[in-house]
Amino acid sequence: MRVLVTGNKGYIGTAMVPMLQEAGHEVVGLDSDLYCNSLYGPKLDQVIEITKDVRDAEKDDLKGFDAIVHLAGLSNDSLGDLNPELTYDINYHASIRLAEISKAVGVSRFVFASSCSNYGAAGDDIKDENGELNPITPYAISKVLVERDLRGLADDSFSPVFMRNATAYGVSPKMRFDLVVNNLTAWAYTTGQVLLKSDGKPWRPLVHIEDISRAVIAVLDAPKEAIHNQAINIGMDSENYQIFQLAEFVKSIVPNCEIKFAEGAEPDQRNYRVTFAKYRQMFSKYPLRWTVSRGIRQIYDSYRTFGLQKDVYEGPKYKRVAQIKQLLSTGQLDETLRWRTRRDAGTQAQPVSA
Repeated sequence: MRVLVTGNKGYIGTAMVPMLQEAGHEVVGLDSDLYCNSLYGPKLDQVIEITKDVRDAEKDDLKGFDAIVHLAGLSNDSLGDLNPELTYDINYHASIRLAEISKAVGVSRFVFASSCSNYGAAGDDIKDENGELNPITPYAISKVLVERDLRGLADDSFSPVFMRNATAYGVSPKMRFDLVVNNLTAWAYTTGQVLLKSDGKPWRPLVHIEDISRAVIAVLDAPKEAIHNQAINIGMDSENYQIFQLAEFVKSIVPNCEIKFAEGAEPDQRNYRVTFAKYRQMFSKYPLRWTVSRGIRQIYDSYRTFGLQKDVYEGPKYKRVAQIKQLLSTGQLDETLRWRTRRDAGTQAQPVSA
């Protein structure tokens, strides 16, 4: 297939694109490169790409593709809380506009990166794809709204599929340190403390970014009737954990560390357990492979190789909210989070086209 990946330069996208290419797909990216200064490790693999904000995508950008994998968006709850209206503009309205344009130019498959955070404050009950949605943050609400409106666009020629990804983790060329497994491991490695920022009791399903990518390959390879207008939880049943269990995993793998609670750590309303039986039954030829314990070892080894330091991952280079605030304060981004000028690491400020 000829596939357009929006957000190809993000945390998941930079890991996914090489896997799609290896699977035989012709891949083009579309990304505003908002986190151009956040490269972690070696340079990115080159891919043909359109440097553009997803809100500004046009018909000519989307013509000739068999499928769109839509990853682009403001990527977490804290960033969503910074400006909820922008979250809805980028994550919701732009996603539906992108789907409408895709349909108009003949793209037949639209793979939407949704989230298990849609289940929100679900308690201890195990949720399947038919379970009640109870989103409690602008980020999760935007995902639910996109799913709702995409369903209305589905027809014989346009097949959306909603991949409700569990909480992601794993090493990426655009590393995120705000994700729970990545963050706990970073604190353990750099400070000797596995720092819990909640009471540790909430449940979370976890999934490695390579397994998210593997699931996308499965969906792209599937016949239309198997995936048409379907929501699919992405993860494994065995990978539902309470946060304190994740801390125990980290403590067992990273030497000389102890579990600590951050000052003011409180209960987290986000609490959900998820079943992934549907994915397992639909895509038995594409089994997911990563366990959290194996992922922590990968992350820990990466931090040692990189020589990670606390002031780096807690600073604006990798902390999404801090970086956005810095780009706004220096005038490189306007109030809509579009580029005015872009200063890549080690270069002078330069205009960037829309």
